[in-house]
Order: sequence, then C-alpha cells, then structure tokens
Amino acid sequence: MLSFENDYCCGAHPSILERLAATNATQHPGYGSDDVCAAAAEKIRRACASPEADVRFLVGGTQTNQTIIDAITPPYAGVVSADTGHVNVHEAGAIEATGHKVLTLPHHNGKIDAAELRDYCTTFYADGNYEHMVFPGTVYISHPTEYGTLYTLDELESLRAVCDRFGMKLFLDGARLGYGLTADGTDVTLQDIARLTDVFYIGGT
Repeated sequence: MLSFENDYCCGAHPSILERLAATNATQHPGYGSDDVCAAAAEKIRRACASPEADVRFLVGGTQTNQTIIDAITPPYAGVVSADTGHVNVHEAGAIEATGHKVLTLPHHNGKIDAAELRDYCTTFYADGNYEHMVFPGTVYISHPTEYGTLYTLDELESLRAVCDRFGMKLFLDGARLGYGLTADGTDVTLQDIARLTDVFYIGGT
C-alpha cells in the first residue's frame, strides 16, 4: 500500500486556532505589508543579530527558491547544487525557467564538499573558453539536506570561503530549518547562518 500522507494533512494546533479566531475580524493589507509581518521581521532580525537584514515574506518553498536564485544570480550564471538538491530534483524545472542552469556536484550524504566546490570553480576558470560557458554564480545548499543531514559550522565556513574566493553567493534553503537548529549535536546557530550566507529562508515545514 502507498501512503501519501504528510504534515500538510494535519489541522492546526489549538492555540493557533484560538489566535485566528481572536483576530478574525481584524483587517490587514496584503501579506508582507501588515503590522504582524513587520513585527515578525523585527523579531527575525533580533534573533539573527542582523539589525540591517532585509526580511521578506513569500508563500512557498519553490517560489522562494526561484525568486531568490533569480534575484542574486547573474543572467549568465547558474546555481551550483548537490545532485540530490531540491532545486535539481524536485522543483519541476522552476529554476531553469528563469534562465539559470542547475550545475550539480556529487553529494556526500546530501551535502556539498567545499574542496570539491573549489576544484570545480578552479577548473572552470582554468578553461580558456570559460567566458562561453555557464558561470557558477550561486551556491545552493539546504539545511537539513534532502537526506536529513546537517552542515557543521566548519563546513559552512569552508563553503563561505570558497564563495568569497570565486565571487559566488551562498544561499541556504531553510524549508526545514527549525529541525536543523534544534537537532541534537548541531553546532550551527541561526546567527551563524545569518553571518555566513548571503540569503537564507525560514520555512514553516
């Protein structure tokens, strides 16, 4: 028997339903432009220790990945991902639809290895024809990964160093970030992620 149930099949926690009932008659402007989102954005900035952070609200993971990658990646560049990465496997060509090729590296328990990323970029720029090729412009990782594994602080710092060396943006997909930040044994905090990535998002999954 196949089961297609997931966490979206569940109802809301009673306290959430109570809050929705209490605010049901309150009118707000569009999502992201209301006072509730403004308050949430300020809480996120404080939690990240990033008072100047630009906090935006989007409505789903695929839309967020597509919007961010298109915004931070030059038009002549692609996005580097583990071959198991969500943008490569599960997003139905959404990234390619914006004109950005997904450039894959082999995964190691779902993760990209910084040394392999460095070698990939070094080989790319050593090619005399690299100006006619798809540049590596953004590096995409997810935390937790598609395998449920977590990046360590050392791994994130190593990826950041490679991105700085080759002028790439580092984007962290946080669809399941709550799980990663509260996992036993993790040494990565929300402030570390805010410091080491160019863009990340906090998902509700």
